[in-house]
Amino acid sequence: MKKTICLCAIIAAFLLFTVPASAHVTIKPKESATGSWETYTMKVPVEKDIATTKVVLSMPNGIEFQQYEPVQGWKVTSETGKNGKVMRVTWEAKNGGIKPGEFQQFTFTAKNPEKEQKAAWDAYQYYKDGSIVEWTGDENADTPHALTNIVNASKLGQETVNEHGATTKESPAEESSGNQGIQTASLILSILAVLLGGIALIVTIRRKKS
Repeated sequence: MKKTICLCAIIAAFLLFTVPASAHVTIKPKESATGSWETYTMKVPVEKDIATTKVVLSMPNGIEFQQYEPVQGWKVTSETGKNGKVMRVTWEAKNGGIKPGEFQQFTFTAKNPEKEQKAAWDAYQYYKDGSIVEWTGDENADTPHALTNIVNASKLGQETVNEHGATTKESPAEESSGNQGIQTASLILSILAVLLGGIALIVTIRRKKS
């Protein structure tokens, strides 16, 4: 009986900690044309049990911030450099911010550079308790920055850069299908982990009563 309980606990823990981590700050699209005015969307999920109250996004070299879409309950400010161009944009919550289990999207337009490059978006996520998560690492970091592959218009669709910096060749439909598959697998594994943990607890309680 003890072996059964231990096995259930180990399986539950394994399933919980092997669920793919996907709650990163991301920027879409992951691929855009050189010299174009692009509409970018930053998605900010909450990974902790407390609210996110502020997000700061640094503009990659060569990308010129132009306009932003207002979001109810959020104040937007920008910081310019000596060249007069926007270096950072800050979204700050007026009220509760982004609550645990939620995400918020912030949309803005920017002008892409004329030359091809991989644009790295450094983001800083501020939580209500004062802690900060810096999404500034490379593709191998625990908190990687988002990347957008800026390419000539003739190359659009040939290769994309995922949120971890890996270059892949796939169609938008394939990418969407892959993301949905990961989310479904994560949900199933989480449910199994909870069920196994519950079974282990019930077995332990019955054993004590007997």
